[in-house]
Amino acid sequence: MQRVMIVGQPGSGKSTLARKLGEHTGLPVVHIDTIHWLPGWVERTCDEKTRLCREVEARDRWIFEGGHSATWDNRLSRADLLIWIDRSATLRFWRVLLRTLLKHGRSRPDLPENCPERLANLPEFFRFMWRTKKSARAKMEQLVATAPSACSVVCLRSNRDTRIFLANIGNVD
Repeated sequence: MQRVMIVGQPGSGKSTLARKLGEHTGLPVVHIDTIHWLPGWVERTCDEKTRLCREVEARDRWIFEGGHSATWDNRLSRADLLIWIDRSATLRFWRVLLRTLLKHGRSRPDLPENCPERLANLPEFFRFMWRTKKSARAKMEQLVATAPSACSVVCLRSNRDTRIFLANIGNVD
């Protein structure tokens, strides 16, 4: 295992799993939010995000979590493991609320500096999550269905699934 692609909807646990998997394996972790955002919640252009994703995808070793689906095909063709975290909308909304409250005024480790969690952003983000919950899940189902035979696929649907998965991962040589 040298290149791991992790996908899931907001609040599914992608960043947490990526960090834990990185600790377990020693593989470098890349969070899409560090590519999507500049400090101060300034969004990069689509072209810039694509360029930065391609740079990461060209590396020999990575755990790359998150979206920018415009580059998923390339990322998937390079990955030897695809992990889809498929969790309920209720749980995901709860987790996003909880992380916003717990990290309010501070940046999360999977975000650039000066991107503090703000309660004011929550209603808009919840609307985005609600609007895209079916279409995003369908995109991820399609991604899993088109994974090349050389790429193993793991679907994690519970905390138990995740614990078992992590317990069965050995260190990368």
